[in-house]
Amino acid sequence: MMLNPTPRRAALGGLIGAAALTCTGVSAQTVSGAASAPNPGTRPQPIEGGPLQPRVDVHAHFLPARYRAEAAAAGHEHPDGTPGLPRWDTGLALDMMEKLNIRTAILSISSPGVHFGDNAAARNLARAVNEEGARAAIDNPGRFGLFASLPLPDVDGALAEIAYAFDTLHADGVAVESNHHGIYIGDPKFNPVMAELDRRNAVVFMHPTSPTCPCCTMLSMGYPRPMIEFMFETTRAVTNLLLTGALDRYPNIRVIVPHAGAAVPVLADRIAGLAPFMGLARPVNADQLFANLRRLYYDMAGFPLPRLAPVLMEIADPGHIFYGSDWPFTPFPVVAHCAGDLDRTAVFDDALRRRILHDNALDLFPRLRA
Repeated sequence: MMLNPTPRRAALGGLIGAAALTCTGVSAQTVSGAASAPNPGTRPQPIEGGPLQPRVDVHAHFLPARYRAEAAAAGHEHPDGTPGLPRWDTGLALDMMEKLNIRTAILSISSPGVHFGDNAAARNLARAVNEEGARAAIDNPGRFGLFASLPLPDVDGALAEIAYAFDTLHADGVAVESNHHGIYIGDPKFNPVMAELDRRNAVVFMHPTSPTCPCCTMLSMGYPRPMIEFMFETTRAVTNLLLTGALDRYPNIRVIVPHAGAAVPVLADRIAGLAPFMGLARPVNADQLFANLRRLYYDMAGFPLPRLAPVLMEIADPGHIFYGSDWPFTPFPVVAHCAGDLDRTAVFDDALRRRILHDNALDLFPRLRA
């Protein structure tokens, strides 16, 4: 890589911690204490049960100092209703990776992305965080990759940043949000961006963000949006890609869907069954829809076990599933126990487990084999 020289309510932390109880072996006291502080500074501790299997993390976030400052200045000190922006630096990240046997983590900026309302500022911030991510990869060979941020919904700015990210920084892919100021991935406004990503055979990591509709925000009932709304945001974005024909128009884009597909695996039959009767400009039949779902890629961040992962396996290509930690927005104790669950679950045999945790990522990102 080459670089240019240049209040929600107080209970929110406990609410996020309570959600972690779906991972086996995590006590309410441990999780609540870990999640309630916006800037946990303690070092990750070794997990119980011995070393975990080797893994590549495709859902790992980073928060450079400039991003933290600009997000806070734009009113995102508590992004998406969460307790706060967690602490991050490369030292903490590498320590966490050692504890979980993560050989490489591909870094991305999480929600709400880099566009806070001004195109010029978003272009500058995207460039700054992308260079910071590339620098982390250069300084720590083999340990970090980069999904470059794009200043969407600024299409011209996004096109310029795609060129810089791939041609100068040699990024592993790009990160987009489920919607950018209410415009969903798959919307015709983003066709020039999709066409360029398709031309480059790009990997696109699609992360959920808060919905823009006041009704959706109200229905979150004061809880952090990652608890419920992020899952539906991912589902909206994937459904839009399916029903607008974007996946057919841009067949060379490799889209990674987070959180084990969110609600998509559960709703796939409903979407496929109703699609032929919706009067779509470009009709979608069930066979085509399920073929596109199988073409997508999925990470296992969050809480895929014990219920969601078996449903995902019914629609996904087993070679298109990856490990994801979602650290540091998911507290380390939760990440560690969920990682242990993946190592122990009977949902996957040992060969498939190794593919999901490690080998599938090497197929999608061949440079990691070096």
